[in-house]
Amino acid sequence: MEIKKLQPRFSLGRQSSLAPERGGCGGDASEALDPAVRLMYLANEGDSDGIKELLDAGSDVNFTDIDGRTALHVAACQGRTDVVGLLLRRGADVDPQDRWGSTPLVDAMYYKNHDVVKLLEKHGARPPMAPMHVQNAREVPEYEIDPSELDFTNSVCITKGTFRIALWRGTQVAVKTLGEELFTDDDKVKAFHDELTLLEKIRHPNVVQFLGAVTQSTPMMIVTEYLPQGDLRAYLKRKGALKPVTAVKFALDIARGMNYLHEHKPEAIIHRDLEPSNILRDDSGHLKVADFGVSKLLKVAKTVKEDKPVTSLDTSWRYVAPEVYKNEEYDTKVDVFSFALILQEMIEGCPPFYEKPENEVPKAYVENERPPFRASPKLYAYGLKQLIEECWDEKPYRRPTFRQIIGRLEDIYYHLAQKRRWKVSLFIVI
Repeated sequence: MEIKKLQPRFSLGRQSSLAPERGGCGGDASEALDPAVRLMYLANEGDSDGIKELLDAGSDVNFTDIDGRTALHVAACQGRTDVVGLLLRRGADVDPQDRWGSTPLVDAMYYKNHDVVKLLEKHGARPPMAPMHVQNAREVPEYEIDPSELDFTNSVCITKGTFRIALWRGTQVAVKTLGEELFTDDDKVKAFHDELTLLEKIRHPNVVQFLGAVTQSTPMMIVTEYLPQGDLRAYLKRKGALKPVTAVKFALDIARGMNYLHEHKPEAIIHRDLEPSNILRDDSGHLKVADFGVSKLLKVAKTVKEDKPVTSLDTSWRYVAPEVYKNEEYDTKVDVFSFALILQEMIEGCPPFYEKPENEVPKAYVENERPPFRASPKLYAYGLKQLIEECWDEKPYRRPTFRQIIGRLEDIYYHLAQKRRWKVSLFIVI
């Protein structure tokens, strides 16, 4: 009986970007020096002269190991641009797939080897299929936008650098582009899908309007209305402390948008990243809540809990409720906590605990410390300070709902407006 020789496995250096276990060395150099995988070993080492000698001697440039990996895969992982170019000139297939479906282009994107990406694309490498791609045209979402309709000619980055301006059918829009590594990260694909699920449900004058998305090709994108006045963070940096009447007016805009989200039926929506750079200004001077990248739907359960601890990459520590930082179960009241800090910042003119490093701020919240009230007491008249203190209470159940907050703010706004009218009348009489 003929015994079939098993193919060797190349296991040095960076492995497939889609492999279940990435990175690390699976064997020693002697294993890699097996004649069948010597080409891959030299690609890993960046030895162009050695590769030329092997190919001149008749080695197969498209040799695959037991995992379907080729020398081009290895060179793309390692960022060996010169080796990639050599292999392609000598007839290497540009889009071979390994056992996990990864191609050299996918690997180069995952490891951020941008020069290799450009070279592979120049030689015809096809970008990977979008993770949300559907085979049946009837399953394409109604909100799908043809990426060719998005003109980025005069594009500039806005809000945290995650959104760019583009022109779509003659209108300026904001476009959030998902990174090239998205399709290799299931968590990011799920987060993108969850964000779309939320956005297509939302319609409110104090929430940024969702216009559509690109999901059937890469890069995937989310398209929303563009608000040229920028975000509240930039506005506060420019203006500093706001007049109480302006701060309360802005607070009402935020509270109305948040109340809509929290009272959304059949599922409440928790923003979970409410902070000034995620609140945008429109041309009329009103505010709109934006960026639902880490938002949560409250379904049957009254609370939610993260699968893993939240990091500073997910949210701004200066505005995060202590229960989120401690990775405990939480509900809509985390947004009320963040709202209190934003309202106080509009009165004080500086971010909460601005003197502390950001990673130290949530620890202060856990120890029940709160940013001090430094502004003149008259700026907190009519119950404003009391409202803030109730909203950032250490016990979430004691914090008011946004419906209750709106009622309180409307009373405060009425008193402030009355006071202004009284001052104007007094001035005229005098």
